[in-house]
Amino acid sequence: MSNAPSQPQLAWPGILVLLAGQLLPLVDFSIINVALGAISADLGASHTELELVVAVYGIAFAVSLALGGRLGDRLGRRRLFSLGVALFGLASLFCALATSVPMLLVARVLQGLAAALAVPQILATLHVSLHGESHSKAIGAYGSVGGLAFIIGQVLGGLLVSWDLAGMGWRSVFLINLPICAAILWAAPRWVPQTRSDQAPGLDLKGAGLLGLILCCLLLASALGPVLAWPRWAQLMPLAASALGLWLWRVEQRQPWPLLPPRLFALGSMRFGLLLALLFFASWSGFMFVLALTLQAGLGMSPSQSGTAFLALGLAFSVVAVNSARVNGRLGPVLTLLLGLALQIPGLGLLIASMARAWPEVSALALVPASLLIGAGQALIVGCFYRIGLADVSKTDAGSASAMLSTVQQSALGLGPALFGGVFAWRLAGGGYMPAISLTLALEMAAMLLLALMAVHFGLKARRAAAPAKA
Repeated sequence: MSNAPSQPQLAWPGILVLLAGQLLPLVDFSIINVALGAISADLGASHTELELVVAVYGIAFAVSLALGGRLGDRLGRRRLFSLGVALFGLASLFCALATSVPMLLVARVLQGLAAALAVPQILATLHVSLHGESHSKAIGAYGSVGGLAFIIGQVLGGLLVSWDLAGMGWRSVFLINLPICAAILWAAPRWVPQTRSDQAPGLDLKGAGLLGLILCCLLLASALGPVLAWPRWAQLMPLAASALGLWLWRVEQRQPWPLLPPRLFALGSMRFGLLLALLFFASWSGFMFVLALTLQAGLGMSPSQSGTAFLALGLAFSVVAVNSARVNGRLGPVLTLLLGLALQIPGLGLLIASMARAWPEVSALALVPASLLIGAGQALIVGCFYRIGLADVSKTDAGSASAMLSTVQQSALGLGPALFGGVFAWRLAGGGYMPAISLTLALEMAAMLLLALMAVHFGLKARRAAAPAKA
């Protein structure tokens, strides 16, 4: 990758423009949660339909992420960044104008596609336009945006819905994107240099299409199977996904520029990184979805109260995320992961106990101790994800490996609400909100315990492999 000599150096105003572009789609992951109750009341959406409203955004994002990065390499990163931001603003307007659940689903898919065009250009532009200390500071800022987006999404979303500005209600959480998109589109040509790759890889459209079909099969089965008592078609969906997975594997082996390069699966660190992504990020997004539903529909909290209830978790995540690189440097990524799990698992157990003890008079204050543990643990786990996944990857494969990890990460974020929401809806029908949230949180605890066992196995295996080299 190289820049033309005439391209200007990226300065801090341009970095802020790029970070604002990154913040926008990340906020939409969390801001939708505090609007779920209002959307359900206005559009008559069931819990399953709400799962899909959250999930289809992440699925569309995941399937198109690698393609968006490659289009930026070929056509110019600033051009694709601006196109993605403009499309995101248009999709947000369509979300706000939706008068039915199907209309909202289509608009959310469009939002995910737009985010996939814009987001890959941000890190690539920072990487090729900055060097030395400025590069390090910008990458650090890029890594901390996730925690900031979480806080902004929860608190701002809750306030916007509660204020009901001009009678817009939940629609304001999408309309707020329009002036932000307009400001980014005005500033990008002035502050962000145009960069592209001299040797851009080709596009794997067939691989992206097959991945999309696999995720759709899993999404429909996990969202609708539990609440419909697993009809025959829902039982066949996972089998169809498996068959499509085998087809995708064969396609990727013959593809000169594969979306998911098969050679990378030979690396133990990459395999463990992908399993980490599937277990943790699906649990994370599922946790956010079911807890938001419980706070609003189960406990009757207003959107602003629900958003405030997440504030302690977001603050803990942000504070620890800023220092996660230091912890990784001292302990190493595997021990950092285990430390994160050692905080999160008790936090989930404490959250179940806190809600059960005070139900149905649970206050936001009662959730603070558990939220602090969960937020701190999540930040440490997120901070070591790429470090573990890329540990054994060569420099020539770094771009492909990063794209593959990001694709699986976003896929898991999209599937999480359907997987955990399906279990939640099934238990809700047979017992109420407290049993439903307890079961789904216990399921997440089990997933994190499994991840801890896998991390111990991976760490011991890596240590044994490194011992002969040291000797």
